[in-house]
Amino acid sequence: MLTPPFLRRLSYGHKLFLLATVPLILAVALISTLALSQSRQLATGEIAALEAQLIAAKKAELKNYMSIARTAFINIYGVAAPDDAEAKLLVSQILSSMLYGQDGYFFVYDYEGNNLVAPRKTDLIGRNWIDLTDPAGTPVVGPLITIARSGGGYHAYDWPKPSTGEEARMVSYVIGLQDWRWVIGTGIFIDDVLETVAASRAEVNARIARTFLYIGGITLAALLAVFATGMGITIHERRLADAKLKRLTQRVFDAQEEERGRVARELHDGISQILVGVRYALDSARRRLAREDSGAVPTLDKGITHLSGAIQEVRRISRDLRPGVLDDLGLGPALKALTDDFGTRTGIEIEFYTVPFRNRLDGESKIALYRIAQEALTNVERHAGASKLTITLRGYKIGALMRIEDDGAGMPADVAAGRGSRGLGLRNMQERIDQLGGTLSIQTSPKGTSIEAIVPLSHMLSPQTESETSNAGPAAPALAPTEKTRS
Repeated sequence: MLTPPFLRRLSYGHKLFLLATVPLILAVALISTLALSQSRQLATGEIAALEAQLIAAKKAELKNYMSIARTAFINIYGVAAPDDAEAKLLVSQILSSMLYGQDGYFFVYDYEGNNLVAPRKTDLIGRNWIDLTDPAGTPVVGPLITIARSGGGYHAYDWPKPSTGEEARMVSYVIGLQDWRWVIGTGIFIDDVLETVAASRAEVNARIARTFLYIGGITLAALLAVFATGMGITIHERRLADAKLKRLTQRVFDAQEEERGRVARELHDGISQILVGVRYALDSARRRLAREDSGAVPTLDKGITHLSGAIQEVRRISRDLRPGVLDDLGLGPALKALTDDFGTRTGIEIEFYTVPFRNRLDGESKIALYRIAQEALTNVERHAGASKLTITLRGYKIGALMRIEDDGAGMPADVAAGRGSRGLGLRNMQERIDQLGGTLSIQTSPKGTSIEAIVPLSHMLSPQTESETSNAGPAAPALAPTEKTRS
């Protein structure tokens, strides 16, 4: 999976901050969206209910006005004939005089659309308005006639307010006088209702906006807290890492100095003394040859023997620093050579068990296990006082396992468990196995110590083909029964 270029340019701390903040931002955004959506839906429902309730009150008020007007003219209409002009004039006069409030009045149209009564809009009287519409294009008179002929009802449209002359929303209630083919109605302006609803809607929107700002502020505070915490953790971890790096660097220096000291001691105590003996033998042989003494030959033989010992010592030191057999034949033969030399030098009985599994370990694993074995043998020689040592090297499904057991005096339990202060050798063993992602376990008792190192399967190379094996040079045989050697 390709990583975007901008992510590759970020530091580990920035990536950690993004990893912590992006899910937080997404979660807050989702919660905010859901909360605001639910709030808006609830507020919209409440506003719609308020609007419906206020308009219902206005409509009830219109019905009351119509009932009053009907009571005023019903006695006249009830006894009049369809063409009784005098009765119609009397009813028109009654309706014209019934004004209420600043803008309330009654109007009358016939079924053809002619206006008969309009006390606050006298310019409408006597003219036909069947096709009249409001500024928004809503028909006015036509629907009123249709509603009246069907028995009565409500109709909403924009109409000029008599008190101001401005267009406002109006709800009219009409009934029909079927005998006279009249439409009698009255209307009430609901601009105050609309203003109340608009104010409520604006308040809801302002409240939602404030809520959004609160959520944004809380989110920003949380991000700052995450950032501050991350910075604190980063600074703390960096200080710990710097301290650990200093300790590790010091241990590296200590290991280098210890290795240099060991090599210097071996050169001084081994090769240097042998070479001094060789020089003494050669000088003695030269003097005897000068005197033609027959004892010169044995002296030369002694010098040659010392020189051979120096060569062997150089080879041993070189093998300790980096054994060639480790690269050529693998870990098993290298450990076998190491244990043979250790047993010969110390007199400790050694049993070496192995299941050869070709040269399957990668270079880092071979070196790490070999150095762990070296450190373990050094500790046994210096501290354990053991008489017998057992080394087991096997390949498992989980990887490679090396176990080193001795019958010595053991070590403190807290040191083995890692709770106490470990020496440089044990720390080097642990760090080498940690670098491979493996495990190192130490079991100790007064009857001996067991060190077990496991390298994971990821450090096992794929099996070589026959041609690759032949080209690679000598290799250990394929998986075979356990081999046991004793030194």
